[in-house]
Amino acid sequence: MGALSHLRIVEIGSSPAASYCVRLFADFGADVQKVEPLAGDPLRRAAPLTPKGQGAWFAFLNFNKSSVVLDARDPGASARLSEMIAGCDILVDGRDIDAADCPAIDLAALKRCNPGLIHVETSWFGHEGPYANFAATDSTIRALTGLVKLIGPEEGPPMHAPDFQTGIFGGLWGFIAAASSVIGRMRDGLGRSHHLSVFEASIAVTEYIMFESFTRGDIIRRIGVNRFWPTFPVGIYETRQGWLGVTTVTPAQWRAFCEMLGLPELRDNPTLFLGVDRLQHVEMIESRILPKLKQRTAQEWFAEGLRRKIPIVPVPEIADLVGDEEKRARGAIVPIEIGDERGFTAGSMQRLIGTPPRRGGRVPGIGEAQAGIGSVSTLPAAAPVAAAGGLPLAGIRVIDFSMGWAGPVCTRTLADLGADVIKIEAIQYPDWWRGVDRRPAYVLEKQYEKTVRYCIMNRNKRGITLDLTQDRGLNLAQRLVADADLVVDNYSVDVLPKLGLGYNVVSKLNPKLVMMSMSAFGSGSMLRDCRAYGSTLEQGSGLPSVVGDPDGPPVMSHTAFGDAVGGLNGCAAVLTALINAQLTGKGQFIDLSQIECMMPFAAPWIVAHSIDGRKPERYGNRHPDFVPHGCFRCAGEDGWILVAVSDDAMWPRLARLLGRDDWASAAALKTVAGRRGIESEIEAAITAWTSKRTPDEAMNALQAEGIASGVARLPIELLKDPQLQARGFIQEVDRAFIGRHPQPSLPFREGDKPLPIRSAPPTLGEHNREILVGLLGLTDAEIEQLARDGVIGTEMLMEEELVKEKNMAAG
Repeated sequence: MGALSHLRIVEIGSSPAASYCVRLFADFGADVQKVEPLAGDPLRRAAPLTPKGQGAWFAFLNFNKSSVVLDARDPGASARLSEMIAGCDILVDGRDIDAADCPAIDLAALKRCNPGLIHVETSWFGHEGPYANFAATDSTIRALTGLVKLIGPEEGPPMHAPDFQTGIFGGLWGFIAAASSVIGRMRDGLGRSHHLSVFEASIAVTEYIMFESFTRGDIIRRIGVNRFWPTFPVGIYETRQGWLGVTTVTPAQWRAFCEMLGLPELRDNPTLFLGVDRLQHVEMIESRILPKLKQRTAQEWFAEGLRRKIPIVPVPEIADLVGDEEKRARGAIVPIEIGDERGFTAGSMQRLIGTPPRRGGRVPGIGEAQAGIGSVSTLPAAAPVAAAGGLPLAGIRVIDFSMGWAGPVCTRTLADLGADVIKIEAIQYPDWWRGVDRRPAYVLEKQYEKTVRYCIMNRNKRGITLDLTQDRGLNLAQRLVADADLVVDNYSVDVLPKLGLGYNVVSKLNPKLVMMSMSAFGSGSMLRDCRAYGSTLEQGSGLPSVVGDPDGPPVMSHTAFGDAVGGLNGCAAVLTALINAQLTGKGQFIDLSQIECMMPFAAPWIVAHSIDGRKPERYGNRHPDFVPHGCFRCAGEDGWILVAVSDDAMWPRLARLLGRDDWASAAALKTVAGRRGIESEIEAAITAWTSKRTPDEAMNALQAEGIASGVARLPIELLKDPQLQARGFIQEVDRAFIGRHPQPSLPFREGDKPLPIRSAPPTLGEHNREILVGLLGLTDAEIEQLARDGVIGTEMLMEEELVKEKNMAAG
């Protein structure tokens, strides 16, 4: 019986975000009824296609669901759909993206009849604001969220990955909204309604750079293919055989990388000590490292890098993922049936050990109910235990050992939704997003309290310090864990177990505890000891192999793509496990692999390749289903706009806007196939038109004609984006040491405004007394002794203090 097999879900409309949200429920046994029109969900016909014409993207989004066909012209269709919704737990609604001929329903009446109904509605931009009625596609959304402009050659045009990204971002956030509401309903018996903006959901990946720009200013620019601010090298490089992903962040990693390549002159050059320094010497450094890398294969360099603890990884082709035995064994690659075709796709990345997800399944044909799907388990729902209202995760306590981006964005989301999150750091080793500089000036000026990146990931939490290497610190941590619902960490896999906080220990202290390890490759992986950053996760995911020009290198899309994606998957995983724990009283361990969390972005090509065996085609900025489609030069410095004719009805409107009435009326150009023949000519005409207008002027003119388009924005521009401002997405928070600073909101909301931020990010050890006295009952004398002994504190140690402390401990 799956962790979510007691839930019945109805999915309406055609929206990748809605479909992926629901698939995450289906992975854990929920009964899913997908409502389709007579011709089926339009996504069934989206490329890439299998040899028999089945949509690989649709297949990934929809296996283990049942299909219910309702003809909106049938007088009884509305009544039947209303009956389905009246009997379900969750309605996931994609009609704002594409209604797909869904029969009409009276939602207000249905909610009155079913007060426990949870409703998640997806739209591109939300119901209000200047973009509310904009036409959009996956790529135009990513352009507007700053996920396009920083990629590609310095002179342009910006490059972008194929579609399929915003549906995954939106689906994960939709699941988080719905699953947290399930927990809230266990507490108060009432359903909740959420409206999800896919535009805002996609900002999760770019928010780090967006808010760093608040303090650093407008300094971030596109600097070339596989080059990214704020460090270098972070990219993909050719070897004697295969491509290698490289990331050097710390000075130690840079030195080790240079030593591995036999380049002591680079290692010892003081002007290359930091990544931001190396960005000033990119051409010189590449002229030295590129010939060296071609002397050995990617696998040989990987083995050497593993020994030297350098974050490098071979960049796989799609075929490598399909054939990866470990990924199959872990359930990251699972078998799939599409009609009479057999292949593989990306499985569930939420690897719960106690109640594991399904391993593959069948994609329903149009109107096909699947055996074993459609009858809900008899597991009773938990009785309400509190008064109605409030945040859905109120009463959930989380002990947060995570640092950086991935773990903290997971726990930040839980905190935003009402969980009591206690963040544990140490004065010896605080969160590395506070900064890793231990020189006196940095510490004495308390620069570690002034980093915006730390602040945006840690609001709504309480913070304490505990030196877990001392017995008293470990004991206090164990006491906190003993009364918690959840523990999260994103250290290397052996760190907490070696300290005495492994799941085998804490589960005996607290059998209902859910514990998640968010390592790069997974605790059971052969690569468990490989060092990794968010960039490493993208490099090893397979996604770069399908991005870029047909004759070009694999292309990265972000400096740290994997961090936010890992965090959202981690949040989804713990909510599933918490639902199960609330129902059964049993906790469990979650072995999350962040590199596997990136694989859904390559899933359509995994499906297609596993069936037809062909290498995926790369389109550059073009599109297999839309013509025209691309990123076009505008007036002004580095101005660009992404334009996508996503259906044939848009074409004549675009042609007339370009002054080509002949194109608008030409029968031969009414279809994608016809326009493909003069695609270059169309692109030239668009460029001639857009180059005379600023990006926003071009977008407004195109959108006035209902043509999907989006300005390729820099992340800093989102701080003043009119849509985000109109919806109050960016909130301001006042905090010690940094003052008022912007914070992103959750991308879903119950009313007209986002959930307010309740508390500022904690300063180091800010809540030591509140928690150690209030929760654990320590005396003032005990608190003072812990401070004298360095078990707790509120000030980061300088390097010489840390060395002195280590020497004293060793002596």
